[in-house]
Amino acid sequence: MTTTTDRPAARPAAAHAARPAKVRSREQRSPVASVLSHLALITASLIALFPVVYIAYISLGPDDMDYLHPGQILGKATLSNYDKVLNHTDFFSWFGNSVIVAGGTTVVGVMLAASTGYAVSRMRFAGHKQLMWTLLVTQMFPIAVLIVPMYYILSNLQLLDSYLGLILVYSGTTVPYCAWLLKGYFDTIPVEIDEAGRVDGLSPFGTFWRLILPLARPGLAVAAFYSFLTAWAEVAFASTFMLSSDKYTLAVGLQSFISEHDHQWQLMATTSVLIALPAALVFYLVQRHLVTGLTAGAAKS
Repeated sequence: MTTTTDRPAARPAAAHAARPAKVRSREQRSPVASVLSHLALITASLIALFPVVYIAYISLGPDDMDYLHPGQILGKATLSNYDKVLNHTDFFSWFGNSVIVAGGTTVVGVMLAASTGYAVSRMRFAGHKQLMWTLLVTQMFPIAVLIVPMYYILSNLQLLDSYLGLILVYSGTTVPYCAWLLKGYFDTIPVEIDEAGRVDGLSPFGTFWRLILPLARPGLAVAAFYSFLTAWAEVAFASTFMLSSDKYTLAVGLQSFISEHDHQWQLMATTSVLIALPAALVFYLVQRHLVTGLTAGAAKS
C-alpha cells in the first residue's frame, strides 16, 4: 500500500524536474533592453536631425546676424529669404546646371560601374582582381591632390568650363565605389541565369542588359543614389573647373553669398534647404532598395 500511494505523488515532481527551462530567443528582449535600445535610437535620431532643423530655422530669420541670436528668430520668422533666393538670384540657373551634371553623372557612372562590376563578377580574365584593387586604391587620394592633374587633363582636352568635363570627373570619382558595390550584388545572382540566356541565343551584352540588370535594381538604386549625391553637393571640383558664372552649380552658387565684407548667412541657410529638398526626394524614391542593395553580397566574397 505504501508503494502504491507514493508513486503518484512522485510523478508530478519528476515531470516538473524534466520540464526544460524556457530559453529566450534572440528576437525577444527584456523590457529594460527594449527601453534602452529605443532611447539610444531616439537620441541618435535627434542628433542627426538637429543640424538640418537648425539650418531650416535659421533660414526664417530676416536679418544677416540673426544666426547669432537664434532665440529672437521665432518672433519675426518670415519666408522673405526664400522669395529673395528664388526670384532675385540665379537659383534656377544653378539648379538647371546641377540637374544636368548630377543626372549625367548618375547615368554615366552607373553604367560604367555596372559593366565593370558584371565583368569582374562573371569573367575570369587576367588581372581581374588587380583591377578591383586598383579601383579601390584610387579612392585613397584626397580631392586636393587630384584637382591639379585633373585641371591639366581637362585643359588639354578642352573640356574646362563644360558640363561633359565635370560629368567625367564626377563619374571617375563614383565608379570605383559603385563597381565594388555592384560586383558584390552581381555575385548573388545565380550564374545559371547567364547560361540560360546564352542557350536562348542572347549575346553576353544581351544577357547583361535584358536579364541581369533588371534583377540588380536594388544595387543599381544604391549606386545611382551615391552618384547623384556626389555630383549634387560637390564644391571643390565644380568651383575649379566651371569658370563661367552661368554654368555654376548649386553648391558653387551658394558661395556667391559670401564676400570679403559681407556674409549673408540667412540666404545661405535658405539655399541650403532648397538644395537638400531634391536630394531628399531622390532618397525617398530609392529608399526601399537601399537596405537590400547595401547588404547584398556582404556575406559572399
